[in-house]
Amino acid sequence: MNSPWPLLITLTYVAIAMVIGLRAKAGRSMNSLEEWGVAGRSMGPVTLYLLIAAGSVSAYTFMGAPGWAYSKGVAVFYVAIYLAYLALIAWYFGPKVWQFGEQFGHVTQASAIADRYQSPALGALAALVMAIGSIAYAVLQTIGSAYILFVMSGGLIPIWLGVVLVLACIAVYLYASGQRAIGRTNAFQGVLMLIVAWAVGLWAVHSATGGLSFAGVFERIQTEHSEFLTLPGAGGDMSFSFWTTSIIVSMFSFMPPVWTQWMSASSARTIRRSATWLPTYYVVILPMVVVGFIGIFSLPELARADTVVLEYAMQHLPVVLVGLLGAGTLAASMSSSEPFIHSVSLSLSKDVLQPVLKLSNGVTGKLARLLILPIMFLVVAPLAIAEPGSLVMILLVGLGFASQVLPAFIGMFFWPRASRLGVMAGIVVGFLITVAFTTLWPHPMGIHAGFWGLMLNLPVFVAVSLMTPATGAEVVERFFRIAAPRGFTQRGRRAVV
Repeated sequence: MNSPWPLLITLTYVAIAMVIGLRAKAGRSMNSLEEWGVAGRSMGPVTLYLLIAAGSVSAYTFMGAPGWAYSKGVAVFYVAIYLAYLALIAWYFGPKVWQFGEQFGHVTQASAIADRYQSPALGALAALVMAIGSIAYAVLQTIGSAYILFVMSGGLIPIWLGVVLVLACIAVYLYASGQRAIGRTNAFQGVLMLIVAWAVGLWAVHSATGGLSFAGVFERIQTEHSEFLTLPGAGGDMSFSFWTTSIIVSMFSFMPPVWTQWMSASSARTIRRSATWLPTYYVVILPMVVVGFIGIFSLPELARADTVVLEYAMQHLPVVLVGLLGAGTLAASMSSSEPFIHSVSLSLSKDVLQPVLKLSNGVTGKLARLLILPIMFLVVAPLAIAEPGSLVMILLVGLGFASQVLPAFIGMFFWPRASRLGVMAGIVVGFLITVAFTTLWPHPMGIHAGFWGLMLNLPVFVAVSLMTPATGAEVVERFFRIAAPRGFTQRGRRAVV
């Protein structure tokens, strides 16, 4: 494609995002953790709705998910289950997390864990384990962003340069405006993605079938490639056990940026109102998945599955729509990488470096802003340039590590007797098993490495908790009056005595 329009449209989107992100600061000082970290707990229901929606709809919506539809078939619909679950989680847990933050002063997920178990060491451990999953997610998004610039420029912007450019743009407004930049840019990006996804999807369906109904696509798949409509898929590599355990691992991963989004709301009621409407946004993924299925019979020799939507668009769609697709895909990538980089920097500063170096809150606030630079350019950039594996597989590996912090949340919301040492033991065992079953013996018996980690993590957590002292009754009562106000009087008091 020789037209300059796709690149110009994509770069215009970047410029608009930069302006919005920089203006989000609106004269406020960003050196406090409360402002830079959680936007002063000020976000209303519409901004929060788009913040959560755009943050959870990432590069895999425009690249990874269509790529899985193209290469594996219906296995891709694990995404629909996962997104529906996210809305339920936000509706139930979001208001409780907001109350923790508002009443106890938490600005990160790990600081809530440290407070619940009265253990800065456990908070630091949770922050470090979660950082692995978060960085994997940020790497995934950065790869997607760089590839978009590579394609839209006709190869003039190589992957390494695209990685540097995208991270530099994000660094500027993330440093300047923190969580407020994420909220404002995600609102813009969320609207853009929804419009682009349906415009591209319907145009692609019309060009492939002559109509606008998705049914024609699946009828042709059923006739010519029915193996894509059942597990283990056309490649035979997506067994029912791996598919199922991947979903379970994803569901048990309370990622830190989601926690930060909830704490940025103006009230607990705001979160519930936003979460109620979240499923209306997640329809954004349907047209993109359908384009992936179209690629099965339209682009049978594609070398890289993740590029199926872009390749189809460049061959069959007008240049303006290709440019909008580039902008929409870049928006999806950036809207998700921003909160993960932000949360890693925030949590490492607050939960690891502050207690170790005995820093004041003021110094920690400044450090959190500066730390995004080494995280981006010394960790995320080299990994993204190396392009390790498929986009969705990177995501699943990251979630496998993040899910090992599950015991900390069980003790925070459901089990007053959970102890500090029990949670630590569970996390360490689960983490080591996940590392071994990801690198040395990948996914034994077709079961996700993170699920193996959980199967050993949880029994160890329970056994060690029962053998070691529980957290003080006053602290447990403080948390469970919010987490389980009706059940605490009967169950919680007896459990912690």
